[in-house]
Amino acid sequence: MSSPEPPTSTPTSTPVDSSISAVGLRAAPTRLSARLADTTHPDARRAFDLARETFVSGGRIDMGSLATALGVDRTSVFRWVGNRDALLSEVLWSLAVPTLGQADRATADLEGAERVAALLTRFAGDLIAAGYFREFLRREPARALRLLTTKASPIQHRYTATAEWLVRTHLGDDPFDGAIDPPTLAYLLVRVSESFTYADLIAGEEPSPDDARTAFRHLLRVA
Repeated sequence: MSSPEPPTSTPTSTPVDSSISAVGLRAAPTRLSARLADTTHPDARRAFDLARETFVSGGRIDMGSLATALGVDRTSVFRWVGNRDALLSEVLWSLAVPTLGQADRATADLEGAERVAALLTRFAGDLIAAGYFREFLRREPARALRLLTTKASPIQHRYTATAEWLVRTHLGDDPFDGAIDPPTLAYLLVRVSESFTYADLIAGEEPSPDDARTAFRHLLRVA
């Protein structure tokens, strides 16, 4: 992942952002993402920002410790941001968003399938290299896989929606002359990404952006 940046939630009163950074939140909004986008919930923002700082510093997000640091009780924190999984999911996605944007900018000179493959490779590589993210995976492997690779949280839905947006943007609505539809191709790309990014947790193998690149290029028919 890239260096932490503020989440890119867009209030409903502003024009819709059509960039890669906005796709996921549009596809799978949550109560907390809506509260963070709404400036009338400063307590939710304050709790979220502290949790994000804790995560980026390599610490464990604990609801009790968060409440103590904020000078309130646990009930208030749960009312502001929901349960721990809901908070973790939004923190993780807020870090994925600038990383996706960075990968998008870094591959702007490419086109079509080659750009999609390069962008997803860059994204996977940044995840693998992010020390605080790897620390989270080591510390809470079961929770991490559940939040990142299943429908138990909105993250996979958002990532799949983003992958589909990439497919439609760079390959059109009938990729490879209609040989596969965009939602199916997007799902396969996400599964490839997960398989190599979390290879240590899934198969006991070393996470490898190079292997991910090979798989992406093969799936996307890049010579």
